[in-house]
Amino acid sequence: MSKSLSSPNGGYRWLDVWALACVIQLGTQRFCLRHLDRSNDPCGRLHDQMAMAARSVPANIAEGYARRSTSAETQLRLYDVARASLAELAGDFRNFLLFRRELPWSETDPEERAVFATPLDKPAFTADIERASAAHVLAQYDKFARWLDAPDPLLAARALLVLVARAILMLSATIDRAHTDFLANGGFSETLSRERIAARAAAPAAKDAPLCPECNKPMQKRLAKRGPNAGHPFWSCPDYPACPGTRPCR
Repeated sequence: MSKSLSSPNGGYRWLDVWALACVIQLGTQRFCLRHLDRSNDPCGRLHDQMAMAARSVPANIAEGYARRSTSAETQLRLYDVARASLAELAGDFRNFLLFRRELPWSETDPEERAVFATPLDKPAFTADIERASAAHVLAQYDKFARWLDAPDPLLAARALLVLVARAILMLSATIDRAHTDFLANGGFSETLSRERIAARAAAPAAKDAPLCPECNKPMQKRLAKRGPNAGHPFWSCPDYPACPGTRPCR
């Protein structure tokens, strides 16, 4: 099965940042269930807040990727929401440590380096994408299980803080690439405009078409959309908007 944008399975499943976001979501859910209780979260609000922030990340990555072919602006906005959710989640794990007068790992700590450097497998889906991608996420989770499933909540919190920082870097790079592509190629409306201009230029000229007063090309009949002549036909240059030439219809 293809991973094309039109596939109902979604091309986002091939993104490393989406897989890591799923690992963070699973790790956060397990952390909340195992280490938050009435003694440190009497109303359950922190549990809900952290679980929803973790859920927001893969959900917005998936939706943003799905919108990449129709709205680059929406894609970038959703990716940025995912990045903001990661920052919120990092704050919660950091506060969990600080409240206990504990610190995150140093950048030189062997454990920090091990969590940050543990590689993700490249997905190789060929069929049954729903099941295969779920198995892929679990396989990636297992790479970090010795930290995330540790009975010590401080170890789990520190590891999740590193994974969140790693995901923020990956997502920021994804946003930068999407922004660069948007600047180079435009978005959905720009693509439609280019295709419309190309189709207009390729259309055969009418036998009675006059020549453009600006570039001398055979003109095409169009309808005015606004202004005092809205709804009335006029002759337009096929290269519009590059060439603004027009003539009234007699």
